[in-house]
Amino acid sequence: MIYVAQMPGLVLPAYFSYYKSPVKMNASTEGGVKAWRLSVESGGWDSADDLVEDILFAVGGEITPLAPDEFVQWTEHDRGRYLRGEGPIFALYGTVRAIEDAAAAERRRLTTEERALIHGIRRKTFVMFEEQLQREGGPGADPTIAAL
Repeated sequence: MIYVAQMPGLVLPAYFSYYKSPVKMNASTEGGVKAWRLSVESGGWDSADDLVEDILFAVGGEITPLAPDEFVQWTEHDRGRYLRGEGPIFALYGTVRAIEDAAAAERRRLTTEERALIHGIRRKTFVMFEEQLQREGGPGADPTIAAL
């Protein structure tokens, strides 16, 4: 286990794209580093402590640090792409897909307004999904990231 004290300059929480998969790291209660990787099957967070060293000591390649907002957007992009279900969160994912599909059908880029709308919807769905995970006792859930 890597301990925060062993990594001067390491600021937690930290967010990453690891081979195009969102990963977040937090300090554990024991002073170590705890990692969570998005599960595209459930939308929740799988323990990914085995990736800590790979991510922290990586040089280039398929591992990229992300700002909190980039992490939120990436996570919701993946949830909206891979998950299906009922309820308000999935209705919002459908709205984003409809906006993106309309632009693709018209062979054009998203407008500034469409990008802003999608950005706002994803911030909202992130909070909604994370709050639902917390209510269900899902480990790693943290809706406050969207406020950073």
